[in-house]
Amino acid sequence: MYQKKTLPNLKCGLDVVGEVLYGKWKIRLLWFINEGHLRPGELQRKIPDASRRVLNIQLKELENHELVMRTIYPVMPPKVEYSLTDFGKTLIPVISAIGLWGDEHQEQLKRVIISSYQKTPEDFED
Repeated sequence: MYQKKTLPNLKCGLDVVGEVLYGKWKIRLLWFINEGHLRPGELQRKIPDASRRVLNIQLKELENHELVMRTIYPVMPPKVEYSLTDFGKTLIPVISAIGLWGDEHQEQLKRVIISSYQKTPEDFED
């Protein structure tokens, strides 16, 4: 497994939060686990743009940071479920607040994101 070679800068709370939540899918993983999507396959379906490998790496990092707990059931085939720890649950109000802020400023954020790619809004339609 990959080992980081440089120590992170942990001089303030924002540095620490960035170190723990850095990763494209971590906030979504925490949110979906909180909503009850506990199995790796369910999480993969909720985040189809992420590869299973990347999701597994980020779940392992969340586990190492004591935000999620992995339970392996002794059945065949093996069954794995993730749940938030009590510590992980303390992040849900923060994630909710970020989501509400994104909803409130969605149009402006979409406009600036799209303009940074120099594409038209139609390029981002489903």
